[in-house]
Amino acid sequence: MANTKSAKKAARQTERRAVTNKARRSRMRSFTRKVEEAIASGDREAAQAALKQAQPVLVSTAQKGLVHRKTASRKVSRLAKRIGAMASA
Repeated sequence: MANTKSAKKAARQTERRAVTNKARRSRMRSFTRKVEEAIASGDREAAQAALKQAQPVLVSTAQKGLVHRKTASRKVSRLAKRIGAMASA
């Protein structure tokens, strides 16, 4: 357990951040899953709409430092690529 006053404060801050980060991570995964489900169902319009909602959430998550910015960019890119492939399939 923390001994000093500053260490105790740091521990409290870490707990608060952990709760916030968990909510943000969950939100990111939920939006990503909605896109995945729309792609799986074969509904291109729904998939595009879901991606349009998910993209700002992924970018925001990256800006907050929860995931690396290139990780977020890669996820958006791969989802968009899969939606694009639906047109030709």
